[in-house]
Amino acid sequence: MTKEDLFRIKIDAPDREAGLRAKSVFNSIAKPLDGLGDFEELICKIASIQRTEIISVDKRAAVIMCADNGIVEEGVSQSGKEITLSVAKALGNGISSACTLGKAAKVDIIPVDIGIASDEIIDGVRDHKISPGTNNFLKQPSMTETELLSAVQTGIDIAGELSKSGFHVLLTGEMGIGNTTTSAAVLSAALALDSDDITGRGAGIDDKGFCRKKEVIKKGLQKYHFEDISDQKEKAFRILQCVGGLDIAGLSGLIIGGAINHVPVVVDGIISSAAAVIADMIIPGVREYLIASHAGREKGNITALRYLGLKPYINGDMALGEGTGAIMLFPLIDTSAYFYNNAARFEDYKIEEYKRYS
Repeated sequence: MTKEDLFRIKIDAPDREAGLRAKSVFNSIAKPLDGLGDFEELICKIASIQRTEIISVDKRAAVIMCADNGIVEEGVSQSGKEITLSVAKALGNGISSACTLGKAAKVDIIPVDIGIASDEIIDGVRDHKISPGTNNFLKQPSMTETELLSAVQTGIDIAGELSKSGFHVLLTGEMGIGNTTTSAAVLSAALALDSDDITGRGAGIDDKGFCRKKEVIKKGLQKYHFEDISDQKEKAFRILQCVGGLDIAGLSGLIIGGAINHVPVVVDGIISSAAAVIADMIIPGVREYLIASHAGREKGNITALRYLGLKPYINGDMALGEGTGAIMLFPLIDTSAYFYNNAARFEDYKIEEYKRYS
C-alpha cells in the first residue's frame, strides 16, 4: 500500500434506517421511552453499523498491538522496555490482565507483536513485527514512511481477516512502555493543543520524571513543525510517522479496517483514542464505526473522544491498558442486547404504548 492508496480509501456511511428500526424495537418494549438512555443509543448504533436491527455481538475479539518506543530512553517512564516483552509473553500465555478480564467477558484476546524490541518469537502472540521498536523521536522520526504504511496495512488486514472469520465486534488494545508519551504527542499535534494540558503520568512516574516527560513532548513537537502542514490527511500521516508508535499505527489500521468491513470497533483508552483521531483525520467517516468504552484517567482521552463526537459509557478512572476498559464494557453490552432481544412488549402487558411528545 502506498500513501496515495491509503488516502484514497472511502468509508460507507452506516445504515441509519437500521438504527431507526432498532429504536422502534426499544420503543415497543414495556418501559418508559428512552428508559435505557445511552445503552439504547449504543444498541441502535451497532444496528446501524451492522446494517440490520437483528444485531450480533456474541463473537468479539480484542486485538492487542504490542510495540516498543524509542522515546523511552529519554526517561519518560518509570519502567524500561523489557516490560513490553514480559507483558506480551503474559498475553501469549493467557495470564495478563486483558486475558483474565477477557475470560470473564467472553472476549477473545489476540496479541500482536507489531514492534517489540526483541528477536524472540513469543508463543501465543502473532508475529507481525515491522521493526524492533521505533526511533527516539527527539533524534529522528519515530519510523519511516514504509514502516508506517506497513503497520497501518497490518491493522487493516487483521480487521478484514477477523470480519471474514465471523467476528461481530472488534476491540482495540495495546502494550508498549512509553506509549502514553507518544499518544500525548500525537494528540497535541493533531488537535493543536498545548501538550502540557493533556499529558498524564501514564503507568505512574514521579514529579521529576513527569516534568521530563512534558519537556520531551514539547521538544519533539517543536522539532517537526506540524503546524506548517495544511492538508489534514498529510498532517495526520506525518504526525504519526514522526512522533507516534507502531502500536498506534497498527490500531489506526485496525480501526480503518473495521470501518471498511462494517464492523463496530470499541476504543479503549488514550492510546486507542489517539489512533482513532489519526484514523479519522486520514479517512473521514471512520468515527461513525467507533464506540468509546471508558473515560480513562489520562487527561487527553476525553479530549480525543470529544473531537470524535463520542461519549464513554464507563467512568471508572481506569488506566490499565491492554484493552481492558474496552473489554469491561461487554457485560453492559451483553445485558443491553439481551434486554433488547427478550424484554416484554406493551402487547404482552396488554397496556397502551407510551407516546413521545417532545
